Amino acid sequence: MVKSIMIRQERPGDYKITEKVVELAFADMAFSDQTEHQLVARLRNAAAFIPELSLVAINGAHEIVGHLLLSKIKIKNEAQSSDSLALAPVSVLPNEQKKGIGKLLMVKAIELAKELGHSSIIVMGHPQYYSKFGFQSASLWSIKAPFEVENEVFMALELQKKALDEVSGIVEYSSVFFE
Repeated sequence: MVKSIMIRQERPGDYKITEKVVELAFADMAFSDQTEHQLVARLRNAAAFIPELSLVAINGAHEIVGHLLLSKIKIKNEAQSSDSLALAPVSVLPNEQKKGIGKLLMVKAIELAKELGHSSIIVMGHPQYYSKFGFQSASLWSIKAPFEVENEVFMALELQKKALDEVSGIVEYSSVFFE
């Protein structure tokens, strides 16, 4: 499984390597438009970027083999606006996938987000995978994506108990998601 993998905050000197890891991770994914690495670069320059929640996985040879990014979003309706986090993307080099590196990144990111006082995380992804971390369909809280997406792949995780009980509306992503 996972041998000598260290998770740490991404540093500016990591950016080019991280972007290559993200690009390679999504290169053969059918659901991808192969621009996730460009999204990561744009998010780093956006107000939505939270440096403490941009994480890299380092192997025993001190190489970056994975990356995860959480960025600021809002959940809005006519009456209110609530802060949340977007999980996008999670990337692991193809030859390092299925070894538990993504799981290590997820566990650390969730732990850090809680420590930093964030209340929830929104993700669009595989329900079987993300449900392992406690994600449930966002529709349970009447939270919707700003685009057409199947209910089961648009999910939310409460980081604080009952954090989404009074929250509903449409997720507002940073504009860089749509560039």
